[in-house]
Amino acid sequence: MTVVVALAMLERQGQWLLQLRDDIPGIAAPGCWGLFGGHLDPGESPEQALRRELLEEIGWAAADLPFWFTHSNPQRIAHFFRAPLTLPLQELRLLEGQDMVLASLKNLGSGQIWSPRLGELRPLAPSLRCAIERLSFGAAPP
Repeated sequence: MTVVVALAMLERQGQWLLQLRDDIPGIAAPGCWGLFGGHLDPGESPEQALRRELLEEIGWAAADLPFWFTHSNPQRIAHFFRAPLTLPLQELRLLEGQDMVLASLKNLGSGQIWSPRLGELRPLAPSLRCAIERLSFGAAPP
């Protein structure tokens, strides 16, 4: 069965918002840095799911979430949205995951990001690497 997810690539002052996923076996990319978002509930569009997930995960209601691109493989279809993060990091509430940070494209290029809460480097999730590749090759949002 193919899983369908919606993910947010949110930018603030040249940096991208990341979520450190929980260390729970069985979830996608446990313990890795990824993007906020998640699975679509029955009957939800990708944008509706992403809006719900952003409220559930960081308590933020995005004004505008432009669609960016879709990436699929045999296990998953991921709909990516790219938008500005209009609030400072300090005004978000981390309600899901172990940590959140803003990271530059240069830092993302290293393949690992420092977690202030855990005090260690953690790797990037495959979905985040996919989005970084799209950014790095200059594919502009629609």
